[in-house]
Amino acid sequence: MTTMADVARNAGVSVATVSHVLNGTRPVLPHTRQAVLDAIDALGYTPNTLARSLVTSRTRSIGLAVSAISNPYFTEILQGVEATALEAGYGLLIADPHDDPAHERKVVQLLHERRVDGMIVAPSAHPHELVGYLRRHAVATVFLDRTIDADVRDGTAVGGGAPGGGTPWYDQVCADSAEPTARLVTHLAGLGHRRIALVAGLPGLSTTSERVSGYRDGLTAAGLVHDERLLVSGNSESAGAEQATAALLALPDPPTALVTANNAMTIGTLRALRRHGLSVPGDIALCCVDDFAWADLFSPRLTAIAQPSRELGAQAVQVLLDRLDEPRRPTRTVRLPCAFVHRTSCGCPEEPGRSEEPGHTTSSTPSEKGNAS
Repeated sequence: MTTMADVARNAGVSVATVSHVLNGTRPVLPHTRQAVLDAIDALGYTPNTLARSLVTSRTRSIGLAVSAISNPYFTEILQGVEATALEAGYGLLIADPHDDPAHERKVVQLLHERRVDGMIVAPSAHPHELVGYLRRHAVATVFLDRTIDADVRDGTAVGGGAPGGGTPWYDQVCADSAEPTARLVTHLAGLGHRRIALVAGLPGLSTTSERVSGYRDGLTAAGLVHDERLLVSGNSESAGAEQATAALLALPDPPTALVTANNAMTIGTLRALRRHGLSVPGDIALCCVDDFAWADLFSPRLTAIAQPSRELGAQAVQVLLDRLDEPRRPTRTVRLPCAFVHRTSCGCPEEPGRSEEPGHTTSSTPSEKGNAS
């Protein structure tokens, strides 16, 4: 079996230098590093990851816990996480919490027991058990896509604050939600719609509350009346959205335009509209949060908010690596911008080459907020 000493002899360097190249523990001159890598390839050397972890107390692995991995949105997030982790020399262990608080706690414990160096978690609507476990075991964690209220995150709701007088433990990476949703509402209002409904997501999720807030802000900005009957929950699922849309259509004065708060609910809403014999946008206009690969293939093409899913995954890994390198650094919440993708389901005519309305996309630079609440 080829050893690290064999690699060192072949490359003409010390065993310590080989170790620094493999572990990234110290800068190595480019030509020396290349000599070590060439020797590794020539000899077929495979590092003993288990032995390395015993020495460094690091396994070079990250745990990822996200629900609905089959959802295209989370699939693209996964691609961003995997590519960035691999580039940094980290492996990935993946679990699906199914948005169930009890199961979420179990899968996070299983990942932790496999000695991952840190975790990236899309938390459920009720993450108290999850946060309690992470705090007790001081697991470096980045919350992804969904943020957590400060009273849960800093320990107020789970038995005490973090060291240093209540400073939150966890970093967070998410996309803007409120302003892009408001943008869809004001766009529809600008087309003359006065009864605009929202099919909202699962209650308790930060993304749901932010999109509901954005919906109401959009109505206010457009000078429209808030009719609470037009705000319904699709529970972030296709079947739930189908039922919620049917309830909207049964109102004495049904909406003339709909906004759906995620891609799964867009599918359910379209199914309900088809079942009721309604066409989009002829009978009812439709805009959605979450652009997806086939949204451009629908007839009509779906006007949507595109979230930077791959970038979210990549940013979450980078934030976690920063935390591992500097455990006492201030916590931060990073929000990435979304894009307004203008197509025809809103009722606008087709314009060749148009994908976004100028001046209506958010900044292309991530924003960071230290110790965000």
